[in-house]
Amino acid sequence: MTPATAPPLTPAAFQVLLALAGGAGHGYGVMAFVEQTSGGTVRLGPGTLYRTLARLVADGLATETEGADPDAPHDARRRYYELTALGREAVRREAELLAAFVEAARTAGLLGERRCA
Repeated sequence: MTPATAPPLTPAAFQVLLALAGGAGHGYGVMAFVEQTSGGTVRLGPGTLYRTLARLVADGLATETEGADPDAPHDARRRYYELTALGREAVRREAELLAAFVEAARTAGLLGERRCA
């Protein structure tokens, strides 16, 4: 599968890949990223998260890695994941697609102008 032939990502897959775009991460870190980024409006439950990770690994968009945070307490059960090149391209393409939809919403008057704080 290539990014050009892959269907659009599910919201959960996009959120997980986006969380991993900053570097390798573990499940709890991915869940925290999604919750923080959404202002608490989106929460990935463990079942959704780990099914999504398994699918992303099976599809070649993410991989389980040996990398770990040396400052974190050791937990042999903690698994770390990272994007593959294919995953990085897929999440980039999905972000561009979503940006186009956001722009269409703005043009339709559904979103106000973005104001700087």
